[in-house]
Amino acid sequence: MDITIHASFLPHNDPDASLAFYRDTLGFEVRNDVGYEGMRWITVGPANQPDTSIVLQPPVVAACGVTDDERRTIAEMMAKGTYAGINLATADLDDTFAKLQASGAEVVQEPTEQPYGVRDCAVRDPAGNLIRIQEQRRAGGRSQS
Repeated sequence: MDITIHASFLPHNDPDASLAFYRDTLGFEVRNDVGYEGMRWITVGPANQPDTSIVLQPPVVAACGVTDDERRTIAEMMAKGTYAGINLATADLDDTFAKLQASGAEVVQEPTEQPYGVRDCAVRDPAGNLIRIQEQRRAGGRSQS
């Protein structure tokens, strides 16, 4: 089999704030921005990975069979930052973290060497999604440049 990751989905509750975070702070390109019945889906991704995207979507769509109780639970989880997340990678974690911090992103964890062998940091996007960013490593454990 030849299977690749094409798109991952993250919820947003403010499309303009999410667009600013992913485009302006993370530097992702906007690939699609579609509105339908008062909702908005925004597809973004790194310019050097045109076949891999993140779709920022409304957290629930009326037609998808989600109950009112489930909508409340999703809203509560998004507010707490426990509903969704994604792992990204960078060659220069310190520089990336400095830019995130300067943008006003909510810092969850500063760059840290983890006991399980990665160095990473964590922030939340405007919708509360957890964004972990790992430092890319070369063989032997040193950062790539």
